[in-house]
Amino acid sequence: MNSPAPDLATQFEAARQGGVVCRPAHLGLIRVTGEDAASFLHTQLTNAIDDLGAGSARLAGYCSPKGRLLASFLVWRDDEGIVLQISSDLQAAIQKRLSMFVLRAKARLSDLTPTVALLGVAGPGAAAALRAAGLPAPDAPWQAAAAAGATVIRLPDGDGLPRWQIALPAEQAADRQAALAATLAPADSAVWDWLEVRSGVPRIAAATQEQFVPQMINLELVGGVSFRKGCYPGQEIVARSQYRGTLKRRMWLIHGEGEAPAAATEIFRPEDPAQPCGMVVNAAAAPQGGWDGLAELKIDAAAGALHLGSATGSPVRPGELPYAVPVGEAA
Repeated sequence: MNSPAPDLATQFEAARQGGVVCRPAHLGLIRVTGEDAASFLHTQLTNAIDDLGAGSARLAGYCSPKGRLLASFLVWRDDEGIVLQISSDLQAAIQKRLSMFVLRAKARLSDLTPTVALLGVAGPGAAAALRAAGLPAPDAPWQAAAAAGATVIRLPDGDGLPRWQIALPAEQAADRQAALAATLAPADSAVWDWLEVRSGVPRIAAATQEQFVPQMINLELVGGVSFRKGCYPGQEIVARSQYRGTLKRRMWLIHGEGEAPAAATEIFRPEDPAQPCGMVVNAAAAPQGGWDGLAELKIDAAAGALHLGSATGSPVRPGELPYAVPVGEAA
């Protein structure tokens, strides 16, 4: 009989003391193959794809013609093509939409989710555990390395803890996870969700589609937008937001009490009860209790009193992201 999993507080402590291994949840995968795979994606996404090599991964967004994000991706190459990692509730619709624009390009999109599994490892002992399990442990964020049919990607730290994601054939996942669990504590996906929030890297889900221009959720600050590449849907609006100084909203780390809110939950100021000043992008249960989240906010609201759901809802307070957020005159 399996013993029950430790409570979240114990799992969070294990991540900090030695390290954890888990299976991230709510993620889907799209594979793009064909000789035009990179050039096709290069014309569709906010980041450069044509120069993406096997040793690196990068973030990218997919915008509507109005410059609003329809999806966000983690992108990497494997032996068979290019992989787009996306929120699972968007995978089918975005795959279909992108396929509509392939036209004469020699590129084909397919659902990779059933055949490829994802594992996440984090903590001070995670790199040694990867090597002991016969897997590489790239040093710098967004570096990738392949071995034994698996791709290992170094992700940005979450709350100061180093993190790696492993993409591997689904039939190998249980054995690999067991090998890693020889030195790392098993953890629930909720631990991974919290580390993702603390990394400051946002993920668009169905509830937040078409809500944000990339800069409103700091996508260019975490490497998800190139301003030197060619055209893509919404590029003119994204570029205008960058260069004309019209940006009035940014993403912040926030903390609240109670249960973590759903994505797209609105945030209000007491002095303006009729008009929300922001929106939750992602949120997850926090080790100290309550929840941490990433929230898009009006820049001039970020330092004031904030409430979840309504002007009289539970209070939330801003925290510190792991990178600087330029606010300019809007502050």
